[in-house]
Amino acid sequence: MPRSYSTAAKTEINATSGQDPILILLEIDHVDLAVPIRVVNDTQDLVHQGNTFTAMAFRAVLPDDLEQGAARARLAIDNVGRDLMTWLESSGGGREATVRMIQVLRSAPDVVEWEVTMDLTNVSADVMEVSGELGFDNLLDRPAVAKLYTPATQPGIF
Repeated sequence: MPRSYSTAAKTEINATSGQDPILILLEIDHVDLAVPIRVVNDTQDLVHQGNTFTAMAFRAVLPDDLEQGAARARLAIDNVGRDLMTWLESSGGGREATVRMIQVLRSAPDVVEWEVTMDLTNVSADVMEVSGELGFDNLLDRPAVAKLYTPATQPGIF
């Protein structure tokens, strides 16, 4: 999963004390949500492409640039407010949710430096934080048909 940054972002990444930080935006989407949950890892809200991302502390470990194996990332969001927990309880732990991670410069919030959309799995919550694993659904381990004919499901044909 190579990353192609703009010249301004490369300068900021290589600076010893940068003036224009690279921000990580999260967009959590699920069929039960009317509007995706949008947060930015900053102290102030940010408008990105017409959508307001609420300032909230979270820790994101971005996926590695591996040529072999599936890319995996970790996410931990501070458990503040009841909205996130209410959604997690009603959706069965966020089952089938996706998370879009976006990197932008604060000075150019509409220019996407890097982004990836991953599936949210293994969600756990405690009093302090909600955490989960981000990755891609392994389509090769899924059955190709909706109903399998096995001796347990269709004993009459065996």
